[in-house]
Amino acid sequence: MATLALPSQISPAALSALVEHAVLPQALAVTTAARRVLVGTDLPLEGRNVVITGGSSGIGAAAALKVAEAGGTVILVARSIDKLDAVKQEIETAGGRAYTYSCDVTDNESVDALVEQLVADHGEIHMLVNNAGRSIRRSIALSYDRFHDFERTMSLNYFAAVRLILRLLPHMSENNFGHIVNISSIGAQTNPPRFSAYVASKAALDAFSRVVASEVVGKGVGFTTVHMPLVRTPMIAPTSMYDAFPTLSPEEAADMVLRALVKRPKEIGTPMGTFGELAYTLAPGLVDKILHQAYKVFPDSLAAKGELDESPERQGLSRSGQMLARASILVQDQPLSRAAKTMMRLLPGIHW
Repeated sequence: MATLALPSQISPAALSALVEHAVLPQALAVTTAARRVLVGTDLPLEGRNVVITGGSSGIGAAAALKVAEAGGTVILVARSIDKLDAVKQEIETAGGRAYTYSCDVTDNESVDALVEQLVADHGEIHMLVNNAGRSIRRSIALSYDRFHDFERTMSLNYFAAVRLILRLLPHMSENNFGHIVNISSIGAQTNPPRFSAYVASKAALDAFSRVVASEVVGKGVGFTTVHMPLVRTPMIAPTSMYDAFPTLSPEEAADMVLRALVKRPKEIGTPMGTFGELAYTLAPGLVDKILHQAYKVFPDSLAAKGELDESPERQGLSRSGQMLARASILVQDQPLSRAAKTMMRLLPGIHW
């Protein structure tokens, strides 16, 4: 790489021109080279139609941008068409291709109509990323009268994904090609306390995928499960405790999704997740005792305890006002204890 000889004095205009014509192109070349190392070729997803649920923000939006950079045609699915269109515009501005579809993936009829429309519009659907999800953090002691927490978590994290797979699998099998990426969690490997609803929903999809994968051998269809660690997304924003935890950025998480689509391994995860699985297999009782210490030092949030002064609904606010008011209350959570901070430093990456 050529070196640049800079004068001792340089005007703002000259500096701007230097950055535009010398620095930025070199930085872009380095970024492009790094991406080639990651995915193996320039456009490994060229000609592939890739459906991404939950594509309006967080991991889904970041993954959509990377899929488009890799040559894929991105098919974004979420409830908010305005947010989807914003992601689509960003992709198209960068030279990619994207389409948006508003759909509540927990509604069976909406999913049926969506898949029918996708096939009609695009001919062949090559890949599906089941990314839409929700998380609930609440101890079992506070869940005895909250069965609906388990129902709504399973509805989105498990049943919605299964519904899409059931509708697209015959199409993929008929075309003798398809790949399904399920965004799971490190929690399905490490069993963190207070996540019984969330972890169960992710573990269910993991098991479903393993079983179905054995039944479609020879049909050109494969599955990849991505066991994500904690990612800095809107899903975790209301819980202030997470501010102290090491996290992946959505872009770093999206690199894991891109690898799943390009390399198509059976599973992608972290060393800590693998260690958690192995430890529980060899010494489940000991792991229970260790996790119980985590249970004691990381308390339920104020929201989980129901210790909110007054619900936003009773304040006469609009729906958007209720969401903002609730968020402002949720972030005022208990500070981490010294023991919690110590455990967090000792076990980086065991978060969910």
